[in-house]
Amino acid sequence: MSRNRSNRTRGAVNLHLQQQKPEAENAVPGPQGSCTTMCPLYELREREAHNRLHRFEILAGTEKDRRPRADVVRTVKEYSRPAAGKDSTRPSDLRPPSVLLKTTCYLIDEIAASPTLQPWTEVYSFVFDRLRSVRQDLIIQRCWGPECKAILERTVRFLLYASFRLCGEPLQLYDPKINDTHLQECLSWLLESYSQQHSTDTTQSQSSAQEEFHALNLLYNLGSTQMMQRVLELPMSMRSSPSVNLALLVSQAFVEQNPVRVLRLARRLDFLQVCALHRHIETCRRKLLLLYSHGYNSRNCRFPVSQLAILLGLDDALTAELCNAHGVTIQGQWVAFSKTQFIETPLTQLRCVKMHNMDMKQKDFNIRSIINGSF
Repeated sequence: MSRNRSNRTRGAVNLHLQQQKPEAENAVPGPQGSCTTMCPLYELREREAHNRLHRFEILAGTEKDRRPRADVVRTVKEYSRPAAGKDSTRPSDLRPPSVLLKTTCYLIDEIAASPTLQPWTEVYSFVFDRLRSVRQDLIIQRCWGPECKAILERTVRFLLYASFRLCGEPLQLYDPKINDTHLQECLSWLLESYSQQHSTDTTQSQSSAQEEFHALNLLYNLGSTQMMQRVLELPMSMRSSPSVNLALLVSQAFVEQNPVRVLRLARRLDFLQVCALHRHIETCRRKLLLLYSHGYNSRNCRFPVSQLAILLGLDDALTAELCNAHGVTIQGQWVAFSKTQFIETPLTQLRCVKMHNMDMKQKDFNIRSIINGSF
């Protein structure tokens, strides 16, 4: 996807959501959907006739036919850009909230979490588009209730997981800026929905969900004073919860430009929280090397590579690679820091490297449990 196309896409997403996103519990109800399947029959037949079925939607045994048939139980409504003169409010084309939640669960459980559907970049592209269509139906119907929150929660987790898993993939397969645009919109919508719900609706499970996503929002938007202020305005019981409190500590350390503390605290985060923090890790690693290049700037001073690797969250080989990229000299098992030799290599030129303990954090959880929030 070209950069121009990416910019146009992000602009269309923002404009569409700003104009139509539900804003309050007592907003005027939109049109009510009556479609009980994941894809309206009219669209299914039209895409079938024009050979526009995704391979995940084709009926088994017809894959090699000139016009493959659609599997009714696997075909999902695709995203359609709003167009002049096109009626997008017909009840027969809109899925009610319960069907939209069912569709979302199918996309996560049967597609995103499938061990057989590969490559995952194609899985991501398919799920991303169909979840976008789900949100479009929510917007048109002005939904904001429990199903809406459940859908947004799964969507945020999916986009966070994808941002971590697909880090470093070629731009034509995964565009992090487009993923970020949708993730920020979903987070904003979800947190706004939480703030609008009545206090009488705040059950233990709902409070736990709010704590989870306020923490994820802080970590994803690390150092944002606006996000920190939002959390500080939460009730004390929620603000002092372990997940939110830890996220606040990480954010505070980042604001104070203390990369060592950020990376140490990161070891206490769970898998999805590290996915949220991940895009800031390289910045913290570079700041740490810069800090140490000044603090340990001496010909006679030697710092152990193994200790630096622990601080950076890398193994020894990747630590050496990162040091070399920033002009930091390694001599055997020792690092020789020098403030005059340090190079502020642009982050875009660095290889995307995940924290070395991420596999350990994920080992007991599959994709389904991570995205559904049952880990």
